[in-house]
Amino acid sequence: MSRFLTPHAAALPSTVPFTGPEALERRTGVPFRARLGANESLFGPSPRAVAAMQEAAQGAWMYGDPENHDLKQALARHHGVTPGHLAVGPGIDGLLGLVCRLVLESGTPVVTSLGAYPTFNFHVAGYGGALTRVPYKGDHEDPDALVSTARSLGAKLIYFANPDNPMGSHHPASVVEEMVANLPEGTLLILDEAYADLAPEGTVPAIAADHPQVIRMRTFSKGYGLAGARVGYALTNPDLALAFDKVRDHFGMGRVSQAGALAALADQDWLRSVQARTRAARTRLAGIAVANDLRPLPSATNFVTIDCGRDGDFARKVLTELGALGVFIRMPGVAPLDRCIRISLGDDATLDILEETLPLALKAAA
Repeated sequence: MSRFLTPHAAALPSTVPFTGPEALERRTGVPFRARLGANESLFGPSPRAVAAMQEAAQGAWMYGDPENHDLKQALARHHGVTPGHLAVGPGIDGLLGLVCRLVLESGTPVVTSLGAYPTFNFHVAGYGGALTRVPYKGDHEDPDALVSTARSLGAKLIYFANPDNPMGSHHPASVVEEMVANLPEGTLLILDEAYADLAPEGTVPAIAADHPQVIRMRTFSKGYGLAGARVGYALTNPDLALAFDKVRDHFGMGRVSQAGALAALADQDWLRSVQARTRAARTRLAGIAVANDLRPLPSATNFVTIDCGRDGDFARKVLTELGALGVFIRMPGVAPLDRCIRISLGDDATLDILEETLPLALKAAA
């Protein structure tokens, strides 16, 4: 079938950015005891969201509202913007692909961080962009380097996540606001705020909703616990928000997902309870790391990145040994970040499994 593909598509590898835990289980034939690698919320969604999805499932024979009207109205009230400032899509991953489709041509310069969320790179490659990756500065993405590199290359897109995946670090709002103020005139910033609902106070910047050069992206996958429902949204100026309608799948959002997101957004008490449980789990997971002579990095997310104190080969051995013991985790993919492993937060029962298996994995990896 490759003879029917464009030369660009034919040259692309047939890979996905992540290997899912289900694929790993199929390879080994053994289910994981603890699923701590995908940054899902083990605290789950609001019971009100579950009930709304169960009710909506009765109407699953109908397409979802192609305008996402009710969800846009609710999100607009939540963020103090107009519905025209919003675009809804199948998670941030899907929205990233739409931005790349709208903005990139073959060879268009794009800037991101070396080791940052690889799904963005996947979309850039798919649409023929020329990707430049800027090293982290310590355990943080480097906003100054991203902006200066974009300026020197004439980049049309910058991708920047705050808080960051895979390191879990964050910059205060003032740093992001300064970054936005210094954007080159011809550069559009994708500000990925997937973990904003779980970040410390003072992380989320004040950016005018009408700013012509910023697309902020949010998700229901993390704090709201709806990763499997695939609901994300972009906050941006109305012209850019409307442009999504040029290329999006207008029936891409199902009724069940729309209903779940709407009910989850209305249940802010549940979100606050998840935020409290997240803080407690961060503390416990950091303590497990320290007890094993590892260094947990400060986290603004629903995972903790742990410095194993050696090189990437050692960290990969730890990851492999944990997998053999039934614990699914992930790790950064490039040096020097790959000296670390990354472990999602969980409830006490799940962290009990980690506490039991981590010392065994470290001993086997040594």
